[in-house]
Amino acid sequence: MSNIDQLNDVFMGPRKANFVPLSPLSFIKRTAKVFGDLPATIYDGKITTWRDLYGRCCQFADALKNDGLQKGQVVSVLAFNTPEMVEMQFSVAMAGGVLNTINTRLDPETIAGIFDHAEPAILVVDFELCAVALQALGRATHEPDLIIVIQDQSGELVTELFEGSFNYEDFLNSGDASGHWSLPESEWDAFGLNYTSGTGGKPKGVVIHHRGAYLMAMGTVPAWGVPMHPTYLYTVPMFHCNGWGHAWMNALVAGTMVCLKKIEAGAVFDAITDYRVTHFGGAPVVLSMLVNAPENVKKIFDHSVRVMTAGAPPPPAILEQTEKLGIEVMQVYGLTETYGHVVQCAWSGDWDSLEFSEKAKIKARQGVQFAHTEEVDVVDLITGLAVVSDGQAEGEIVIRSNTMMKGYHKDKEATNKAFDGGYFRSGDVAVRHPDGYIEIKDRLKDVIISGGENISSVEVENLLYRLPGVACAAIVARPDEKWGEVPVAFIELTDATKLSESEVIQFCRENLAGFKTPKQVTFGPIPKTSTGKVQKFRLRQVVGPAA
Repeated sequence: MSNIDQLNDVFMGPRKANFVPLSPLSFIKRTAKVFGDLPATIYDGKITTWRDLYGRCCQFADALKNDGLQKGQVVSVLAFNTPEMVEMQFSVAMAGGVLNTINTRLDPETIAGIFDHAEPAILVVDFELCAVALQALGRATHEPDLIIVIQDQSGELVTELFEGSFNYEDFLNSGDASGHWSLPESEWDAFGLNYTSGTGGKPKGVVIHHRGAYLMAMGTVPAWGVPMHPTYLYTVPMFHCNGWGHAWMNALVAGTMVCLKKIEAGAVFDAITDYRVTHFGGAPVVLSMLVNAPENVKKIFDHSVRVMTAGAPPPPAILEQTEKLGIEVMQVYGLTETYGHVVQCAWSGDWDSLEFSEKAKIKARQGVQFAHTEEVDVVDLITGLAVVSDGQAEGEIVIRSNTMMKGYHKDKEATNKAFDGGYFRSGDVAVRHPDGYIEIKDRLKDVIISGGENISSVEVENLLYRLPGVACAAIVARPDEKWGEVPVAFIELTDATKLSESEVIQFCRENLAGFKTPKQVTFGPIPKTSTGKVQKFRLRQVVGPAA
């Protein structure tokens, strides 16, 4: 036997002693043992330590197993960012179940579709969402075996709305905090079932695994510069990509999670000040909410506050105003299929001397891959080859990573299409700059082709954000007999702002090529997902052909 063969001999293969399935469950177990007295969550002034949080997770997991939950069965959750949601980021997996967190802002019809597609054995619902859950269950064909209601802390009882349902605390107390749980047999086992945000219509079910969840938390720490024991404000909805995996990350570094049930500017400013919050995450809509808050609500922070932002590319103007509040912004990029962030705008010290506005332009780029992301490229849509790194040539972002979904639930065709060519095809159009940094230009489906010219809706939207009082802007295509399609604008203004269609169009003419100028402007609320992404498919539904 050669030396090489001996080095790779089967007798030195994986064993129980030298191969442990990767899972974020390992983080909370260790932190409860090592840092058990430190605060894990703060909600409405109540502090729960890591030891107590871990005990509650074990107790809920034991209760789930006692109720008959089988390995691989789905537990759906319709709830806000309360400590119970943090607990379920661990307890469902401890019981061998698959966590399905549902967008709280969806309509009953869509939620019913998720119930029928996910087929949950158990449904956990916040008491404030019982009405929409009832409507959804009335339209669904699938019925959970058990419903658990997260009650109001005031003690108001609503479990009678659901026959045979349990109060969350009563159900938890039926379990044993010392009950046995095990890591998954395989780190490839399903951990969660997350539905895409529905910016393009019907959401798809994304199946994620334990290994990816572990690596997402591990990769976030160095990329964001997270120290041990941060104070984290949970503004990211935990139904969206498991709250970007930040509950797992906080379990890794024994952080404190400040929970807010409703995200409002005043509550965010107060929480950051009162608890000396060091980190929080949020879509650009959250940043916009902060910079456009009334002056009597705004606060300038005197301690280091870091925010991770992702979603639609944030306008440089919003980034600039956010940093003036004392918040350091790091732009990231990812999708539900990638557990969240897989690309970051890693900052270079060479940029420190730049003007604020120039820094903001750089920070609006999506950047380079995280350490846990194996490969990110931008490839030509026709040849499939990498585009030239000149900041001009456009292509599709493709990704290869360990933080990548197993596939789409019950949809083999869509899974195979998404993984075509050995990469995950994102559907996002981007350029790569000479320094290697990626910058998104648009979604493939959102590129407007007018008279043979490509128009980036993001470019026009970023310009519109330079107009005072623009809280949200969206550009979509309107069919046109002469040009094929032309850009039209939707603008949501702050309360005190007055702006006319002619003023908007004139401003665009002065700053854009003529074919990129919106041909129509509509003012009013813009439909968004709960994560702040504009639902352009809904805007297209109201845009008719030219008269």
